[in-house]
Parts: sequence; C-alpha cells; structure tokens
Amino acid sequence: MKRYRVWHRTAYTYSAPVEDSVGKFHLSPRTLPWQQVESSQVTVTPPPGDISPDADYFGNAATYFHLTEPHDSLAIECTSEVTVHRPAYDEAAMARPWEDARPLDHPDVEGAWRAAEFAMESPRVRHVDDATAYGAVSLTPGRPIGEAATDLMERIFRDFDYDSTATTVTSTVADAMDKRAGVCQDFAHVALACLRAHGVAARYVSGYLATQPPPGKERVFGADASHAWLAVWLPGTDEWLAIDPTNNQWANDRYVTVAWGRDYGDVSPVRGIIYTEAERSTLRVSVDVAPLD
Repeated sequence: MKRYRVWHRTAYTYSAPVEDSVGKFHLSPRTLPWQQVESSQVTVTPPPGDISPDADYFGNAATYFHLTEPHDSLAIECTSEVTVHRPAYDEAAMARPWEDARPLDHPDVEGAWRAAEFAMESPRVRHVDDATAYGAVSLTPGRPIGEAATDLMERIFRDFDYDSTATTVTSTVADAMDKRAGVCQDFAHVALACLRAHGVAARYVSGYLATQPPPGKERVFGADASHAWLAVWLPGTDEWLAIDPTNNQWANDRYVTVAWGRDYGDVSPVRGIIYTEAERSTLRVSVDVAPLD
C-alpha cells in the first residue's frame, strides 16, 4: 500500500483575449477496489461562470466548465491524495484461454456485456493489418489470457523505441507500427489494436506513475508526467489485467488510475473549444506525484 499526493496543472496563454471557453477535464482519480481517493480538489483560473463536476459515460470523474469572461490565460489545477494497493487477480480467470476473452464471440460468459464495447474498433484504435499480425504472435491457440497479454506487453517493450519525437498526439496505430517508436499513449494504442483485432476486450487507462529520482538526486517538483497503459478483460470476472508496455510491467501500487475508456480521445486530461481571434497559444503541463509515506 502506498499513499500519494498528485498535483496536475495545465496552463494556456493566448496572444489575444479569448471571449468564450468551454471544456471538460479528467483529472480526479477514480475510486476503485484497489485505490481510495481521500481528497481531490480542482480549481480553474479565472473562475468560470459555470463549473459542474460529474461522471462520464465510463464512470470517470469528469468536470465541465464554461468561461465567458474575456481572458488571455487559463489554468486548471487538480490536487488529490490517494491510497493505492497492488491489484490482485483471479488466477483461474488468468489461466483461461484468450479466446474466452472475446465477449462478442462468447456473450454468455459472465461480464461479457460490460466488456463488449472494449473489443471493437475506436477512433484512435483501428484494426490495421500490421497490428493484427503482430498480435497473433502472442495470441497462439489456447494460450492463457494472462500469459498472452504479458507476452504482448514484453514484445512491445522490446521491439518499440520510446521516442517523444517519433509521433504526435494525432498519430495513428499505423504510424506507430511503421516507425516502431512512440510514447506511452502510442504503445497502449498499439497493444489495444493487437488485442481487439482478435476480438479480445481491452481498455485504455490514463493516470500517473510514481517515479524515483536518480540515486543521489532530490525529487524535482512538477517534473513528473501523465502516463497511459491498458487493461485486458479477464473472462468471467469484472477484473482487468493492467499492463504497461512502456515499462514492461503489470500496473502495481505505483500507478494512480484517473480514467479509462476506449482510447485517449475518451479520457484526455483537458479538452475544449475556445472563441478567439488569437493566432497563437502556448500550453504548459506540470505534474507532481509525491509519496506521502
């Protein structure tokens, strides 16, 4: 068990006043069987006339805001304290053949109806031929789902290079497969495509990974970053095996879960629309994940 204080700040500046801004953000962590949210507070500067905490379609904490006062900057901050336990999984479900984790082929399996939408294509996770073939190497006939998912995770970690210059936020699965490079968002999308192309249900997860400073160095406040991984449905249960191809490990008590959906587009930290004549804008994101114990 570990406790963290998570601080996330997204700040925009504009070259001309923004007359109207409407947006939505996913910044408050989810309350889960292995994660307790002790507190979470969001502030928007300047204060919007309308701000409405809510839950989105996937059950994530989502906050909507509408700011109608002219402004040349916008800052959104969220500070949360969470307790995270290492997730535990049903060993019998982990040992079931991966073919059983295809809810569209096995609608009679318990939990299949809840997992079904995560077995289909989504806007940022298309079934490209390269990903289908790459996934087939891990998904051999009758292989246990836990073993197959872990093997896919290990192969992506080994075969793909982490390169923040190789892709952008709009890059596709095909782009990442072609370059064999990208960032955590790309690796999660690639793994999702590899699994879903074969009918396996898996969802995109966003959040944070608590990092350690290099030996002999102090923590630098605000130097952390958002992170992304994926979770694979374990048939016959409501459990999802969380795997991280970027770091070649199952998600453990260093991972703070914020939201999940079909892909990044469902759970982006901040998104919105502005009305302005500004020709330029800048974005700065700062994240800090501090252990409390």
